[in-house]
Amino acid sequence: MGRSDLTPSPSPSYWQRLRAWARELKTETLTLWFCCKNPATPFAAKVLATLVVAYALSPIDLIPDFIPVIGYLDDVILIPIGIYFTLKLIPQPIIEASRIRAREWMAASQVKPRNYVAAAMIVCLWLAAAWWAWRWYTAET
Repeated sequence: MGRSDLTPSPSPSYWQRLRAWARELKTETLTLWFCCKNPATPFAAKVLATLVVAYALSPIDLIPDFIPVIGYLDDVILIPIGIYFTLKLIPQPIIEASRIRAREWMAASQVKPRNYVAAAMIVCLWLAAAWWAWRWYTAET
């Protein structure tokens, strides 16, 4: 009796659906990126889209991925929620035009843009949290 007999493996369609969802998430992130560049996008939507895209494209996460379970929660929960609510603020014609540009970008296999400013901000947040924790700890002792 082999290992495959003991543990049921998820159907290939599960992994295909998961990959398709991840690709769609990348496309939607790029859609928001193109929406930010569109001058017709409302200001509030641009601000929120900029924050969501900056975080999604940042090479550093707020919660590092090596932390078990919660390390991926920001990628799985925060980014899709941010995309969902931001797209509600943007007019549909802008979204459609941006989706077309995002799909073309993905089809051309261009490298996903990175946001190093957001990465620097996240590093600053971690440093501020470490400083605060150190101050709190030294005040207690």
